Amino acid sequence: MSETPTVPEHDRRSTHHATSPPAVFWRYWAAATVSNAGTAVTALALPLVALTVLDATAFQAVLLAAAGQISWLLLSLPAGVIAQRVPLRRLQVALDLVRFVAVGSLPLAWWLDRLSYPHLLLAALVTGAANVLFDIGNSTFLPAIVPDRQLAARNSLMSGTHAVTETGGPSGGGLLVHAAGPVGALLVDAASFLLSAVLLRTLPERRLPARTGDGTLRLIREGWTYVTRHPVMLPCMIWATVTNFVCAALVALTPLYLVREAGLTPVQLGLVLAADGIGALAGSAVAVRLTRRFGTARGLVGTALVGGAAALLAPLTTSAAAAYWFALGNAGFAFGVVIGSITTRTHRQAESPPELLSRVMATVRFVSWGAQPLGALTAGLLATYAGTHAALWTVCAAALLPPLYLLTVPVGRRRDLA
Repeated sequence: MSETPTVPEHDRRSTHHATSPPAVFWRYWAAATVSNAGTAVTALALPLVALTVLDATAFQAVLLAAAGQISWLLLSLPAGVIAQRVPLRRLQVALDLVRFVAVGSLPLAWWLDRLSYPHLLLAALVTGAANVLFDIGNSTFLPAIVPDRQLAARNSLMSGTHAVTETGGPSGGGLLVHAAGPVGALLVDAASFLLSAVLLRTLPERRLPARTGDGTLRLIREGWTYVTRHPVMLPCMIWATVTNFVCAALVALTPLYLVREAGLTPVQLGLVLAADGIGALAGSAVAVRLTRRFGTARGLVGTALVGGAAALLAPLTTSAAAAYWFALGNAGFAFGVVIGSITTRTHRQAESPPELLSRVMATVRFVSWGAQPLGALTAGLLATYAGTHAALWTVCAAALLPPLYLLTVPVGRRRDLA
């Protein structure tokens, strides 16, 4: 394939969007959609491989979830510098290929009768590390091809599409698991990463400007200082950190609780998990209109309170016949989370200086997404020593903490974030 002409760098606030035709955004959107659809299938298939094929313990199951998230804690800060210094298209394509190999190795090992829990754990670690670098790169690419006035709408579209893949992915994954087994479903995810790499290969090559002579630690420190001294970004980062801790704990407990405690089949599990995507889709559909009418800060706090209260419905599921309570709780919680995510992400992208954006996003990811493995491990310890039902009640009650925190700080009591 021939090389796509290099797109020159411009100030994101002025002329960058004049050099980026709409087709660039839609190819970017298509690559993300394909990759997210496959990842949603794996979100169901990977823990089911551990639970049903390898007969993993409760702690091994949640350790697998933590392994996929630990890289947010280890790699986020240097990822912001890498995304600024390395050509983004080449980085994204390479990371897609790494994930293709890591996930694709699992069905191959199973076919050769060599699949083991350490192999599964290693694949989760590798794909998790690639996800970190890929996500940081993507977060800096969207503001470079979309004008500021369209950022909220495009972020809403990306979140809505992600919600659709999260809705169809688990339910489709449940059918795939039923038809081909959890290992066979992983083939779909491996293929999705390969297709995403092909699509990304058609995008313009770009690299963010970096000052020569600046060391990695100095660049990281600049991004960290900007966020931690910002009157809006700091409290929003704290909100996101506690929210992600709860989300990760809930994700780690869900397959364990629903399969072993409530007795759901893989197909039923997929349908219940799809409710998360339905809630996220509903949130992304109304996020822009809601925050324009009531204000970005009020919309963030209000919907987070609604979502936290809804999460308390999930533990009412004690059997397959009562699984609708879990679905309703999951959907309501996702509704509030995605509105907050769209609102705070758009604020960061619009307010950050272009030369700092990748490091701002990396700092926020390091702190807020770095809480995910801690949430998953905490859920595992609670499930091990207190039981999965008690652990689920504790995690769902904690979903109210993030909005309650925002009500204690000035930014959470005003109309808008900006």
